[in-house]
Amino acid sequence: MLRRVLTAGAAALALAWSAGADAQQKTRITVYTALESDQLAPYKQAFEADNPDIDIQWVRESTGTITARFLAEKDNPRADAVWGLAVTSIILFDQAGLVQPYTPKGAEALKPQFRSTASPMAWTGMDAWLAVVCVNTVEQKKAGAPMPASWNDLLDPKFKGQIVMPNPASSGTGYLAIAGWMKAMGEKAAWEFMDKLHENVAVYTHSGSAPCVQSARGERMVGLGFDMRGASEKSKGAPIELVIPKEGSGWDMEASAIVKGTKNLAAAQKLMDWTVTQKANQLYGKYYAIVATPGLNVAPPNYPTNAEPSMLPLDLGAMAKDRDRILAEWTKRYDGKSAPR
Repeated sequence: MLRRVLTAGAAALALAWSAGADAQQKTRITVYTALESDQLAPYKQAFEADNPDIDIQWVRESTGTITARFLAEKDNPRADAVWGLAVTSIILFDQAGLVQPYTPKGAEALKPQFRSTASPMAWTGMDAWLAVVCVNTVEQKKAGAPMPASWNDLLDPKFKGQIVMPNPASSGTGYLAIAGWMKAMGEKAAWEFMDKLHENVAVYTHSGSAPCVQSARGERMVGLGFDMRGASEKSKGAPIELVIPKEGSGWDMEASAIVKGTKNLAAAQKLMDWTVTQKANQLYGKYYAIVATPGLNVAPPNYPTNAEPSMLPLDLGAMAKDRDRILAEWTKRYDGKSAPR
C-alpha cells in the first residue's frame, strides 16, 4: 500500500514538474491591438495552435487610445508586437522609429496595397474597411429626403440634425472618412464640406459602429459608418440602405508589425509569419469582406458590391503624417457636438 502511495505521489510530482516545464518553455509576448473583443480569443487560439511555444497576452483598446498609449511608451516600449491596428497608426510608429523592420515569409503573395513598400517591410496588412453611408429608408421617406448618391447630397437641409458620424480623434472610422473627403475633394474643399456637414450633424460618437447602429434603430436618419457594420445591421432586418457615394470612399486597414527593441524578437517574427498565411486571412474573412490574400474575399449578405473598387487611392503615409494636424483642426471646429465620453 505504501509503495502504491509513493508511486502515485511521484507520478503526480512528475506530471506537475512537466506542466511547469512546459509553461516555462513558452515565450510570452505582449501584443497591442484594437481588434474587437470577440476576435481576441479566436485569433489567439488559432495562432497558438500552430505555435504552442508562444503565449499571446493581449492589450486591447480603441484605435485612438492604443495609438496614444504606444506613443507615450516610446522611451520604454511595453509591447512586443502589434496585431490588428489601423495601418495609419503603425506608419506613425514607423515614422517615429518604433518599428522593427521584418518581411514575413510569404508576404510577397499579399495584394500590393497590403504590403509595406520598405525592404524589409515595416508592416503587413490584414483586412480593410471603408466608409459607407447608412440611410434609414423609413425615416428618409418620412422626411422626403433624397437618397444620397454623392457626399454633397448630405448637405441637403432635410438632413439637418439627422446625421451622426464618428469623432475622428477617437475613432479610426471617423478619420478614414475625412481622409477620403480630402482625397476626393482636395483639403480646402473638404474643410468647406465639413463646415456645411456640421450643420446637419446631430452628434459625433466615439465609436465607429454606433452611427450605422443608430441609423438601423431609427434614432437618426443617416449614420456615417463602415461597411461591415452596415451590412450586419441590414442582415438583422434593419430598414437601411448602404450607400458608397460616387466619388469613392476613404478606407483604412488593420495591420501588424514588430516593436523595435522587443526582447522576444524570434517569437514576434513567428507571429508576423503567421499573420500573412492563408489560414490567418481566412480567419480575418470571418469579420471583414476585404482581406490581404487574393481570392479569399467572401462578402457577407447585404455587403455593397462596389466596395473594393470604390476604395480611393489614398496616401497612407500622408494620412499618418498629417493625422495630428488634421485632428487638432477638426477638434477646434467641431468638437462641440461630440458625445460625452
